[in-house]
Amino acid sequence: MAQPRAERLMNLHILLLGAKRFIGKDAIREACYSDHPRGAAGDEAFERAFERDKDALRQIGAVIEVGSADAFFDDEIGYRIPTEQTSLPEIRFESDEAAVLGLAAQVWQQATLAKATGRALAKLKGQGVEIDPSRLEVVAPAITADEPAFEPLWDAIGKRRQVSFPYQRASESDPTTRRLQPWGLARSSGRWYVVGFDVDRGAERVFRLSRIVGPVRATGRSGAYDVPAGTDVRAVARRLSPSFPSVRATLRVRQGTGVGLRRRAESVTPLDDRPGWDLVALEGPVHELADEVLTYGTDVVVEGPDALRDEVVGRLRAVAEAGR
Repeated sequence: MAQPRAERLMNLHILLLGAKRFIGKDAIREACYSDHPRGAAGDEAFERAFERDKDALRQIGAVIEVGSADAFFDDEIGYRIPTEQTSLPEIRFESDEAAVLGLAAQVWQQATLAKATGRALAKLKGQGVEIDPSRLEVVAPAITADEPAFEPLWDAIGKRRQVSFPYQRASESDPTTRRLQPWGLARSSGRWYVVGFDVDRGAERVFRLSRIVGPVRATGRSGAYDVPAGTDVRAVARRLSPSFPSVRATLRVRQGTGVGLRRRAESVTPLDDRPGWDLVALEGPVHELADEVLTYGTDVVVEGPDALRDEVVGRLRAVAEAGR
């Protein structure tokens, strides 16, 4: 079975980022493109796929360096992503890729994706390619999903298969069966949501995974539907769910950092009284903004609102207390 492209993109990004030296094409092919068999047709398909994938990674901010993969032969071309020049921004893929990933950056520790990437890493290590796990921290948020519905939904999203599941709303005494064409997964305030097209209601809907009270069953063939072009899963979830309240935040961001914040900012203004810093304004849920702000360490300071500042300070105090 062909590997979903979005999964392959994530694997390729992690492999190039974790490598201590340039990785040759043969090693990359073995680790990430094993579904492209050797031979004229397979070789051509691999070249096309590899070029498309490199372009896709560059579009989300990855800097791919090209150099010699062999210390003795300069004609052996290799690739890598230098961590010092890379800050993974908010990931935006085309509609078919969004269906697979949802919020790919937030599910690095989820079993489905971690297993696939683990296999790719094992293949590279078997070929003598050194992987430094510490270099992968920029794409490894400590987020997990405990809901049993997560993995079958993740699988259905990747295959674009319709699902059905019993759903218990807070306002109803008994669960109802819902039929959904899932588009992606989103997370807010510690909860996971699935976004998609409700077949029975004929409209886009969002469902909280913790309220799915029975098995998720996939029905029909793979590739049975397409995700609407330009779909932003997180934006749909915010629009449809009252659990995604947004605030307008102003952040002081050190110049040369905060790529993800800058990409979706409403405005970026240099601070005359603080050389080397910009004032970045953007909207988002408090918990999600706090998650992201904390990943940048001392390069981002919350100017407002108080709710976001208190959330960030509270988390930092909790960490300091745990350390003591």
